[in-house]
Amino acid sequence: MENPRAASVMMTLVHHMGRNNAVVVSQKTLAELCACSRATLQRALDTLRSGNWIDVRQIGPTGTANAYIVNRRVAWSGARAGQRYALFDAAVVVSATEQPDAETLDDLLPLESIPAMFKGERQLPTGPGMPPPSQPSLDGLEADLPATSRDDPAQ
Repeated sequence: MENPRAASVMMTLVHHMGRNNAVVVSQKTLAELCACSRATLQRALDTLRSGNWIDVRQIGPTGTANAYIVNRRVAWSGARAGQRYALFDAAVVVSATEQPDAETLDDLLPLESIPAMFKGERQLPTGPGMPPPSQPSLDGLEADLPATSRDDPAQ
């Protein structure tokens, strides 16, 4: 209520974040998504940071792309000395204007997709299948147990 632009930026981050409350996006793209200038975006982000609504982790040396973590602190790995390495999953948002091959993006072939199953689903085998693999015994590692055969008339 006190800062409508900060609220708008927060809603944009929430809309684009992954299931672990984080999104990686450049300031340029985030400003485009929020329909504001980078200076306005920066003021809104400062408001959100100071209010503990978000945490921001810089990606790379320039700070033009960041990981915005919404409503949670970054989980650290290892000893205190290793706190400079953050562990989190994030959705990554990249605009076409930031891509060096932007003019060819519409001509790219679609990526192959891996079928996914939902919890509780089972895969049903189809097709002719393959014979089971077999490997002969290795010398000296033959089984000690007696074997029987259905062809043996004594059974």
